[in-house]
Amino acid sequence: MKLRLFLSVAAISAVLAGAGRVESSRRPRYGGTLRVEIGAVVHSLDPAGAVADAEEAAAKDEVGALLYDQRNEDGSFAGVAGSGAFHIAQWDSGKRLTLAANENVRGGRAFVDTIEIEMGRPAKERLLDLEAGSADFAEIPPEEARRASEAGVRVSASRPEELVALVFAAGRAVSEEERAREAVARSIDRGAIVNFILQKEGEPAGGLLPQWSSGTAFLFPTATDAAGAKELWAQIAGSPHVALGYDAGDSLAQAIAERIAVNARDAGIRLTAEGVAANAAPGGYDARLVRLRMKSSKPREALSGFLATLGPMAGLEATMLPAGMTAEQIYGVERNLVSSYRVAPVVWLPRVYGLGARVRDWNAPPAGEGWPLADVWLEQEAK
Repeated sequence: MKLRLFLSVAAISAVLAGAGRVESSRRPRYGGTLRVEIGAVVHSLDPAGAVADAEEAAAKDEVGALLYDQRNEDGSFAGVAGSGAFHIAQWDSGKRLTLAANENVRGGRAFVDTIEIEMGRPAKERLLDLEAGSADFAEIPPEEARRASEAGVRVSASRPEELVALVFAAGRAVSEEERAREAVARSIDRGAIVNFILQKEGEPAGGLLPQWSSGTAFLFPTATDAAGAKELWAQIAGSPHVALGYDAGDSLAQAIAERIAVNARDAGIRLTAEGVAANAAPGGYDARLVRLRMKSSKPREALSGFLATLGPMAGLEATMLPAGMTAEQIYGVERNLVSSYRVAPVVWLPRVYGLGARVRDWNAPPAGEGWPLADVWLEQEAK
């Protein structure tokens, strides 16, 4: 349970200075409307309702974290909508949502009175609105973080928590050839993807968990090995073709997939990248590029979430990760999957946020947690 205590100005300044994030010497205050823009289009706020793609699912989860007071062990929301820090004041499906603060909520009332969420805003327009001051909060594509900062937007980034990985589809002829899977995985130039496509806003991924969570990521190599990939591919008869699918509506996924195709061709591998519908059935392609967010900062829970998604795609047997697993056991599960080359981790992405000039006391949320918008307050202009 959080307690929001009003301290003296001097005490607040001292605490924030010790945390290394002095934003304002003024006392936090109630009031105002926080203007939020998102790229997703959310059609239903029912937690059990269908979603069109991963972007809508993620946005729906963020809204749910503001509406519900509790979650179940599987991450689903418990209780009644409106039991959390906010309740629904106005809802225009697929367009905008207005949330109002609950006056008597466990943990203390949110500082802002209302949150207005405008949906379907392209990344470019979100950035322009942040620059112009007509938006207070928006998620920014990681590859746009540097440009946003240079344009004067306040940028906040989480630790790397979203995995981009290549998953080989079960049952496809080339996918069932381990040398082919290994050759493709070795050919990927992860460093170039981070440096040029992501503009250094991310990390190469060799394993399924980031170093800050597992402590073992350094044991998984991330360097490209074009020579080794070429040697492995030469051992495969018939020079097969590899079709790599990516979400056609995701420009970052497209850029990464096309770079992987270039890397593969440099190693003599016939691989083409093709855009597919986000909810397309796993057929017609040999591998799929996916983006997965960690469901928890804890390694066992995060790995369990990844396996639940990756297992069916790669044709792997269901693996239960019991509570109380040691770090060595978690590493063993991760190592077995990565060494099978059924899944080839590519890069880790942080979640990047743009903040308006009047937003105060923002902290990027840990992996698996929603936007902490109940804790921010708005600096009011002097009258």
